[in-house]
Amino acid sequence: MIILITGASHTGKTLLAQRMIEKYHYPCLSIDHLKMGLIRSGNTALTPEEDSELTDYLWPIVREMIKTAIENQQNLIVEGCYIPFDWRHDFDELYLSSIRFICLTMTDDYIDSHFDDIQKYACVIEHRFDDSDCTVEKLKADNKAYIEGFRNSGETVTLIDTYYFLAVKELLYK
Repeated sequence: MIILITGASHTGKTLLAQRMIEKYHYPCLSIDHLKMGLIRSGNTALTPEEDSELTDYLWPIVREMIKTAIENQQNLIVEGCYIPFDWRHDFDELYLSSIRFICLTMTDDYIDSHFDDIQKYACVIEHRFDDSDCTVEKLKADNKAYIEGFRNSGETVTLIDTYYFLAVKELLYK
């Protein structure tokens, strides 16, 4: 089984992945780690701020890693924001039947009423050196883009509207 976790920044993708690692004992591929490895090693001139270009660059690599894991009947959690909205078009039914897709997003109301908590928990799993670009406006725009993009591609999106940890718990036990 492949568990594919995506969503806007600060929605708790890495925390959910960590909880799934603890529950299922599956290995995890962080697309952010792959991104930084390629950037720091000089294998790309892209920078961490070039989200669209990074998706185009990273997705073919991640896609083929997913296919390889499925072909080898291996379990894997893949977590990160660099997953295109139309990702399903890259897999036939043989592969799709082995992929569980999760997209975490937050509603505007949740962001407005929990912004302090979002900032407080931003480093609960990974340390963010500079989180100064995390604003209410940016979070709302990012979440709207993920909601619209994945819904327009026919995907189910998990909307965090009231209780974050309840939403995570429900995803763990689906």
